[in-house]
Order: sequence, then C-alpha cells, then structure tokens
Amino acid sequence: MEYIPIRISDIIRQVNRDIYLPAIQRELVWGTDRIERLFDSIMADFPIGSFLFWLLEQENKNEWPVYEFIRDFDGESPHNPPANMAGITKDIKLVLDGQQRITSLLIGLRGKYRYFYYRWREARLYLNLLKPPVPNDDNPEELTYGFAFRENTKPNGEEPQLWYLVGRILDFEDAEDAKSDMKSSLEDLSEDQRENANKLIGRLHNRIHTALVGNYYQENSQDYDKVLQVFVRANSAGQPLEYSDLLLATATAKWETLDARKEIHDFTDSINELGNGYSFGKDFVLKGCLYLSENLPIQYKVKNFTKANLRTIEGNWDKIKESVSATVRLISRFGFSSKNVVAPLALLPIAFYIMKRGNSSFDTSSKAEDADAQVAIRKWFIFSTLKNAFGGSSDTTLTRLRELLKTCGPTSPFPADLLYKSLGIEQKLDEAEIDRILEYGYQGRYTKLVLSLLYPDRDWKDAVFHEDHIFPKSEFQLRALKKRGYNEAKIQAYMSNFNILTNLQLLTDSENLSKNATPFDKWIQTRDAAFIKRHLIPDSIKLDFDSFDEFSKARRILIVESLKALT
Repeated sequence: MEYIPIRISDIIRQVNRDIYLPAIQRELVWGTDRIERLFDSIMADFPIGSFLFWLLEQENKNEWPVYEFIRDFDGESPHNPPANMAGITKDIKLVLDGQQRITSLLIGLRGKYRYFYYRWREARLYLNLLKPPVPNDDNPEELTYGFAFRENTKPNGEEPQLWYLVGRILDFEDAEDAKSDMKSSLEDLSEDQRENANKLIGRLHNRIHTALVGNYYQENSQDYDKVLQVFVRANSAGQPLEYSDLLLATATAKWETLDARKEIHDFTDSINELGNGYSFGKDFVLKGCLYLSENLPIQYKVKNFTKANLRTIEGNWDKIKESVSATVRLISRFGFSSKNVVAPLALLPIAFYIMKRGNSSFDTSSKAEDADAQVAIRKWFIFSTLKNAFGGSSDTTLTRLRELLKTCGPTSPFPADLLYKSLGIEQKLDEAEIDRILEYGYQGRYTKLVLSLLYPDRDWKDAVFHEDHIFPKSEFQLRALKKRGYNEAKIQAYMSNFNILTNLQLLTDSENLSKNATPFDKWIQTRDAAFIKRHLIPDSIKLDFDSFDEFSKARRILIVESLKALT
C-alpha cells in the first residue's frame, strides 16, 4: 500500500472525476452536526483520519459498478447516482474508507444539505467571521469555530454575526484575494472584528488550499476478494457497516440485466410506503430474495450470494416483488404498520405461501377459500410474534417452515396447524402469557399487536387506528387524584392501571379526534351497544371516574375471556 498526503482542495477537484464510490459503500449517514464538527476539526488542526483508496485500473473499471458522490444531499432522495464510465480512459480511485468525510467535504464546499425539521429546509455551510475561536476544554464536542448550516445569512441571536459561505474559499488561489473580496463587507466593523474576520479567512484558505490536512493509503490490488477484506476491516471500527451493503454490492456486480442496487432500493422504498408506513431495510429484502428463491440457502452470508445464486434471484425478482408486496398489503389490511410489526421475518413464510399460490392479488381476493386463508394468516402472524417464535435460531426456523410450504399450490389453504406444530407453539395463550400481556403499556412494542387481536372482525383496509386511553390520560395526575380525596391505596391502583391494556382500546382516527379528552362516562353515551360490545366495555358497573378501579377489574375479566377464546 502507498501512503500519500493530500490537500482538501485536491480531493474536491478529483471527486467524481478521478475519485468515485464502489457499490459496497452505503449512502451518507452523517447529519449536519457531524459535517460542522469535521470542518471545525480541520480549522482547529485536529486529525481527521486517513482515507483508503482502491486504485481500479482502467481495463477493470467496467467489471464493478461505480457510483458518484452526492454534492447536494436530499433527505427525500439520499441514494448515490451511478457514475457514467463511458469515455473514461484512465485509472480511477474508489473510496474504501472515508466516504462519509469526503461526501461531507463536498457538501460543505460545493453543495447543500436538504433535511426535514418541521418543514423541508435547504441549508449551506457558513462560518461566522465575527466569532473568535474559543476552545472548550470541558466539552470537546463543542465547536471551537462558528460553523453552521444555515438557510440564509440573516443574523439570529445576540452575538455578532457575519456569515461567510465556506465554499467561497475555493474561488481564490491566494488568501489575500479572498480577504480583498470581503473588504467592503468588513468596512463598518470594528478593528478587532475586521482583524478576526481576516484571520479566519486566511486560516480557512490555508486549511483548504495549502495544508496537507489529509492523507490516504492506496490499495493497488485488482483482486476483488482482497479488496472486500480490506474494506470490511477498514470499516469495522467506525459506524458499523450494514451487512446488506456488502451483499447488495455483490448482487449489483453480478446481476446481468438489472441494476440490483437500484432495484433493491426502489423496492424497499415502495413497500415502506404501503398502508400506514413501514421501516423495512435492505437486509429484509435481500433475506427475502434468498428465502423466496425456494432452493437457495437462506443464511445471510456473503458465500450464499454466489454468481449462480444471484442469477437465480434475478430470474425470480418479479415473483419476489409481487409476493412480498402482496404480503405487506395484506398485513396492512389487518391493521399492521411499522408500529406493530415486531418480527418482520415472520412475513417471509407468508410471502412464500402467496408465491406458491401464484396469485399476486391474493390480498384483495374475496373468494371464500382466500378469505379463510387470510384469517388464518392473520392469527398465525400475531401468535407467532407474541410467542417469539422467530427469536433465536430464526434461519433454522424459517428453513423448516419453507419445506412445509413447498407443497402448497394455487388452491391450498394456509397450513396453520402444520406451521404451529413446526414452531412448537400452541394456538392459544396460556395463563402466564395472558398475565404478561395484560401488563403491556401504552404504545409498547407488543401493545397494538395484542389490541388488534381483540378486534377480529374489524375492517382494517381503509381506516387508521390509534391506541386510545379509555379513561383519558389527562385525568390521571397525582395532584388531581389527591384533590378528589382518594387515599394512597386508591391513588396507587389508579396510577398502576391507567396506562396498561385494561384502559386501552383501538379507535379510528375520527373516533379518537371526537373523543379527545372527554370524560369517558359522558363520551360513551354517544356510542351504541355494538361499540360497547366491540371494545369490551363492561356494562354491569358505573363508568364514572370514581369507578375506574372497578372498571379495570371488570374489563380485565372480559379481555382474559376474549384471549382465551382465541383457539
């Protein structure tokens, strides 16, 4: 490996001309605060770490997918575009370590950063020329210099401000020219302020144009396996690299007719937009690729992403997309979203079953046999999740279930009994499980999952459901409870029960809005008998706030009965 010092201005000039990204690199994950700290470290003469480049010889540049660095980052579209290598007749460098830093340098000096904070904002990096450098020994994370991403140069706050666009420094080969360019803007300032501003401009120019701030090591081997090993080791100490990035890179390099990176990214984005929204990652999709390709090993390892296996996945890609999409649409109809899909891997056997049925519109079918299968799928998905069937050795579990599902055909019912047996779980909840469930709290990991079990006949298709406190949360304030004259035992009972399952229900968004913080005994008078039955509201006791303890005990009995009836 060669060791080569380099100026920041040289890096910027070479980006997307001589320096590119290999497919094994992920997108930018740094926020504006990290970029500000990077520039502060450069100004303060702190080390920013070495870069690691891979020299890809010209004759091999078409062997591997190459991507451009992002100059203008957009939080809505963070993916790096592919680089056009047509007409490139020279060796290029691919960044193995340092992508986040180089992208940050490019954004800070040439680009902008679009992000959402209450609204979408487009900011550029500025330096406050009126802020003297002040190191904070007590808090090393605090900036020494006044770097900030801003939408404009208007002063805010009380401290003196004159915001200098950092990228402007690239326009001047000489520091004195940069100072002269700002002369008119400094005329009305005090002598101390002018002196501080000129010092900062001079220092910024030096750190960007003159100082050998950076250095890089260059790997010259053309052996991809060796390069991959170097990449993994180089990235093991920083922010952990997602395994999916390596596998996706491998797929991108070996698919024949499709751009795997684009296909996987686009498909992941598309399923995350279904229903009320999900947060599936690339790893879930890639795992699904192995699982739905029927005879491939499903272990999430590089060795399973061989050229032959990847070609198999490519050939099955349309079926994979259809089956996974239909699965996500189906669970969306059941009321699931990112908030209550606790075990995403449990979706893969469902997707495999749908694929074997050969009906990509299975999720919307109203045929009797399809409707029965949908009911069975919903219950199986909930029970297998509640019983943590996909914890531990999930690959072994998934493989076993896939073998059972291989015999399914276009009209096969969902083999719930066989799947339950294979998982070693019962189709019911025992006393200990029910006791644990009843302690689930508001917006807990499994709470909405359990609540959806209590509403087996709801039409989830076109409605948005919220977790709601039956007796409004606002009423359970310690001061208010004492004011009512309750003793300590009663207060303790109220505080222990108001935020758990016995005081929770699922309401549509419109129902929840109308209810708001209305006392329950008043609001329930606006509901009919069907509502009371559906929500397991006890009708044998008073529903005023003074009777909340009795309500909790009575509703607990109704919930237990409902859960026990799920066989």
